[in-house]
Amino acid sequence: MQLTKFSDYALRVLMYAHAADDRLVTIEEMAGAYRISRAHLMKVVNALTRSGYLTAVRGRAGGLKLARPAEQIRLGDVVRITEPDFALVECFATGNQCVITGCCRLPRVFNEALAAFVQALDRHTLASIALKPKDFRTVLGAA
Repeated sequence: MQLTKFSDYALRVLMYAHAADDRLVTIEEMAGAYRISRAHLMKVVNALTRSGYLTAVRGRAGGLKLARPAEQIRLGDVVRITEPDFALVECFATGNQCVITGCCRLPRVFNEALAAFVQALDRHTLASIALKPKDFRTVLGAA
């Protein structure tokens, strides 16, 4: 199983905003630091803002910041809003065509594994994984 780039970028955006402390950050700044598409980051930022994880300040001196303390942002919640689905196998998806769906025991195992995965993410917050601002700048080579 692999998370989408959308989820990956969402977590990176939140980590960046956290490392900036109270300073507003811009999409351009994050795109440059991470060397990823500004257009893609705009979609991610919009989703995080709509979901209440980021606050956007408009205007010339505007930017983004965390909308709530990092200790209140559970990784599982972020992944739930950024992943399009958790259909690990065909029978989890709409339009299932698997001929053994009625008697197969595999979905129960996958449901258990998926629940454990999400529960593990729920035990961690942005604060528990984020780098300290100084360390973050060192890793990204920012001033």
